[in-house]
Amino acid sequence: MLEKYLDIKPEVKKALEEGKPVVALESTIISHGMPYPKNVETAKKVEQILRDKGVMPATIAILDGKLKVGINDEELEHLGKSQNVLKTSRRDIPFIVAKKLDGATTVATTMIIAALAGIKVFATGGIGGVHRGAQETFDISADLQELAHTNVAVVCAGAKSILDLGLTLEYLETNGVPVIGFGTEELPAFYTRKSGFKVDYRVDSAKEIADTIKAKWDLGLNGGLVITNPIPEEDEMDYDTITKAIEDAVKEAEEKGIKGKESTPFLLAKIKEITGGNSLESNIKLVYNNAKLAADVALELSK
Repeated sequence: MLEKYLDIKPEVKKALEEGKPVVALESTIISHGMPYPKNVETAKKVEQILRDKGVMPATIAILDGKLKVGINDEELEHLGKSQNVLKTSRRDIPFIVAKKLDGATTVATTMIIAALAGIKVFATGGIGGVHRGAQETFDISADLQELAHTNVAVVCAGAKSILDLGLTLEYLETNGVPVIGFGTEELPAFYTRKSGFKVDYRVDSAKEIADTIKAKWDLGLNGGLVITNPIPEEDEMDYDTITKAIEDAVKEAEEKGIKGKESTPFLLAKIKEITGGNSLESNIKLVYNNAKLAADVALELSK
């Protein structure tokens, strides 16, 4: 039944069957996270970073209603250019599939499709979380529930700093999701290396991460892991500058009544505008950095 919906690229399928390392990549960052052609250039570079380390990239998307695990250059261009690619979270999947539409996968949806294909490691920019003011709005990303249930390890630069990081950590703790800091005891905040919040555990090697992942799932402790990887020092933004930009963007979103899945693309675009494009460059660099760590973890897991 699954074969009716799931389309795994032959080279990805071969790597999985042979037990070789594979890393999943999302497509929302392509369709809704960056302007063309920077989005396509970044996606190609991320795939090349993985290949250079001996790891198979599997960019995930929904095209013409098919759950795609691995895409070609033509499909990537389509995701980068088309205005008709829908941002797709868990609730949207059956409709996008049934109507044979195109969907760009969020962290939650990428985890679901990666798990269906048997991919254990996923590299992204930052995870979603509890939005500011969620006490009134109940605006909480579906990424967090997926992390609670789906067996995929997510390498990221922390939660996006447009969120309420404290409540995001509390939510993950309640759902038994470990938040790991790679080489750090402090939760990175996407554009910056500091947030003022602690991670659950610090680890200093990809092997230690892989051993933890294996132990968790061997013991039947279902759910993902958040592996936070700080943006390199030379690429991070000034803490006060980005904090002010985020606060201004959040205020404007509130004034305009922007909420739900429209809020993150709006906030990221507004922050880019306020920072003169510097936030986009930081975003790209942290994605590259996460791909490198995800590759190392996937290599260790495959041993």
